[in-house]
Amino acid sequence: MRMPSSVFALSLAAAAALATAPAARAEGIALGDLAPMATEPMKNVDGKTVTLESVKGAKGTLVVFTCNHCPWAQAWETRIIELGNTYKKKGVGAIAINSNDPEAYPEDGFADMQKRAKQRKIAYPYVVDETSAVAVAFGASHTPEAFVFDADGKLVYHGGIDDNAKKPREVKERWLKNALDAVVAGKGVPMAETKAFGCGIKFRKTAS
Repeated sequence: MRMPSSVFALSLAAAAALATAPAARAEGIALGDLAPMATEPMKNVDGKTVTLESVKGAKGTLVVFTCNHCPWAQAWETRIIELGNTYKKKGVGAIAINSNDPEAYPEDGFADMQKRAKQRKIAYPYVVDETSAVAVAFGASHTPEAFVFDADGKLVYHGGIDDNAKKPREVKERWLKNALDAVVAGKGVPMAETKAFGCGIKFRKTAS
């Protein structure tokens, strides 16, 4: 049974409170791990090839799995882009990764990614995970889903953006922003893991 949107929004903060323990997941990476597939080449919307290693910042790195079509990704999109653009100037590298299969959702195709990046003025790479292998290696399952690495390249935050996708003015917990502020300051992240809400990643058939 589908949860009403109002109840769903209210459940975000409660769910996050239950997800604060830094327990390792059965698949993917855990807090303290380095980014997997750091040298895997991915095609950026400008046609150039980038890697996670190449976008690392001196203070840290933000990796967000997202896409074009998902209404949850769209709801948080402005906030994600603002954070990525702003913290890039503060020494945090940023990259958005689209791991969705465009055969399932044509809106997530490369041409539409290029249009969206230009329209939204994304100042950091928005790349294609052509086999969904990067998402699998991270253990990412939703769009949007954020991973923040510190200056040493270790995972210090994993989860959602904030506690209210639909009503930005009513946000009370800015999990991702708080994590980015912490890595810029060289401090510990106050809430290291939260629940990532969104659409399920539409993995490509070649994902393994």
